[in-house]
Amino acid sequence: MPGKVAAPVVSARIPHYGGPVTTPLDPEMFDPVCPSGLMPFRVGDKWAGMIIQCLADGPRRFSELRVPLRNITPKVLTKSLRALERDGFVVRTESAGAPRHVAYRLTPLGRSLLGLLDAARDWAKAHLEEVLDAREAAQARLPR
Repeated sequence: MPGKVAAPVVSARIPHYGGPVTTPLDPEMFDPVCPSGLMPFRVGDKWAGMIIQCLADGPRRFSELRVPLRNITPKVLTKSLRALERDGFVVRTESAGAPRHVAYRLTPLGRSLLGLLDAARDWAKAHLEEVLDAREAAQARLPR
């Protein structure tokens, strides 16, 4: 029985780059059902991680969250909390009686993100200067 023959390695050059192309990228490399699609926040999503960190020490009311997150609008905070609640990271609890109080707290699933956030914060502290230098260099290359 004949074995499967490996595809030959393509050696071409990218016109604008000039570097060799050895293997084409797999068009299916980003599986639509990939677990990374379940991430509660993306790189650059500045609010979800901060909200989770604000809830690390226990339940907080909406107005309490607005204090350290002073630059977020009420609409965006509400949207972010709803998304975190939908994904099972946060629970919204409404108190009985008057006046009505709503509090948000982390679920065990939400708590499981705290170590990841700590690691991301440590990485940011360790590489802050490099990122700022790269931004400054990129800004200097822009036409004036």
